[in-house]
Amino acid sequence: MDNRSLKLFLRDDASTNQLGYLLGQNLPPGSVILLQGDLGAGKTTLVQGLGQSLGIKDAIASPTFTLVNEYTEVEVPLYHLDLYRLDPKQVNSIYPEIYWQGKEVIPGITAIEWAERLQYKPASYLRVNLAHTAKRGRLATLDVIGDNDLSLDFLGDFTAKVIDY
Repeated sequence: MDNRSLKLFLRDDASTNQLGYLLGQNLPPGSVILLQGDLGAGKTTLVQGLGQSLGIKDAIASPTFTLVNEYTEVEVPLYHLDLYRLDPKQVNSIYPEIYWQGKEVIPGITAIEWAERLQYKPASYLRVNLAHTAKRGRLATLDVIGDNDLSLDFLGDFTAKVIDY
């Protein structure tokens, strides 16, 4: 397994949620996850698993209308952004960089849905692309981008439980 790139076939929402859970258990504070995929591809489901692993008790829903949900009542905060309703020029007006810079907020994990609308990205991040497949599941493509020490090796046991694509 390449420790900086991985493709997985996820059978259902439960396996997508589990992937998010494992990410939450293993990513350090300051990590950024840029999520891409069509409507219904599982972006929010993955973030729900991420939040569960961080100990967030609140229901996690896509912040489509609020744009940003901050879950700060846990040890490692989760900042969940949804850029679906914004065009790229409007994205700058919500200052997404404050979440990945960790200067104005407590460093946590930042998950951004519809990340392709960002005009600029952090120096390092985990890109997760989710796509529907003909096999009635979804294909998850994970890529570590930038100069960081992040490895996907912690997903080794998980890849044995799902169909490695």
